[in-house]
Amino acid sequence: MTGGEIVKVNGTLVNYYFHCKRQCYLFGNRLNLEDNSEEVKIGKAIHEQKAQESKNTEIAIENIRLDKLSGEYLTEIKKSDADVEASKWQLIYYLSVLKSKGIIRKGRLEFAEKNKKDSKVLYVELTEETEKQLQAYLQEIEELLEWDKIPECLNKQKCKKCAYYEYCYI
Repeated sequence: MTGGEIVKVNGTLVNYYFHCKRQCYLFGNRLNLEDNSEEVKIGKAIHEQKAQESKNTEIAIENIRLDKLSGEYLTEIKKSDADVEASKWQLIYYLSVLKSKGIIRKGRLEFAEKNKKDSKVLYVELTEETEKQLQAYLQEIEELLEWDKIPECLNKQKCKKCAYYEYCYI
């Protein structure tokens, strides 16, 4: 499948790597089906609403977009807590990029769940151990994007809400 230019590793790819290797591979090899996804549109609407409610939102550094940066925290806002691990490592990646620019922050994940009064919050810190693990994951992502074969479908319940569902199953 490869042959075109591969996307440089970014927070979205880190998230997809944990969520679904196939999604990571397809997106990383420039097959973007997210513009047609209702789930993605809902997530973007939540981001826009949060951006209107506060300052220091949507900051772009290199190939990443940060949701909110304050004196103490880098806050990443997610639509749901359906895949906490993927969101956590995406935030750790962002913290690492900031650190490389001399900006040290703690991480704060906010899950704006629909049908829930309180949003769930998770705090993350960039430690020497998590940085080392992140570097290993980034290497694995780069290797995955070079594969000659597309990873297999997961065949899980979560696939039904994925922007790539039609590509994988229809």
